[in-house]
Amino acid sequence: MIIFYEDRNFQGRSYECMTDCSDMTSYLSKCSSCRVESGCFVVYDRPNYLGNQYFLRRGEYSDYVAFGMSDSMRSCRLIPQHRGTYRMKIFERENFQGQSHELMDDCDNITERYRMSDCQSCNVMDGHWLMYEQPHYRGRMLYLSPGEYRNMRDAGYSSMRFSSVRRIMDSC
Repeated sequence: MIIFYEDRNFQGRSYECMTDCSDMTSYLSKCSSCRVESGCFVVYDRPNYLGNQYFLRRGEYSDYVAFGMSDSMRSCRLIPQHRGTYRMKIFERENFQGQSHELMDDCDNITERYRMSDCQSCNVMDGHWLMYEQPHYRGRMLYLSPGEYRNMRDAGYSSMRFSSVRRIMDSC
């Protein structure tokens, strides 16, 4: 469960959420802080799961701006708990073309490890993953659930290059 608050430091009106929410503006005029009571969530700074994404695990987030987020969250997804193997196949070009590699573990630098110039498509076979624009899990991120991603532009990241990838293994 995640509790969103209109103002910083858990002040103002609140909204409790236990599942996905595509548009929080119907519950709160803005959302500037939250508490994750249980589970893991990806929150977005635009409605309908668009815009910048942020991974939140159990804890308190008293001020989104203080740790680099936008001034308000607009939608969220609950990340289902996954037990079992993790498998993802990454491709250098769109539509599963070019050099490819199968991952079962985190990779802090795709370019160094696989000598790939870019990662423009992928197939997530098992588990939930986070892809980052910079090595060592830094910069903007993209949440990936099981499925095929023919090109990252479809996910709203036309200018973003992906340089690292991590499994979501928290006990969400």
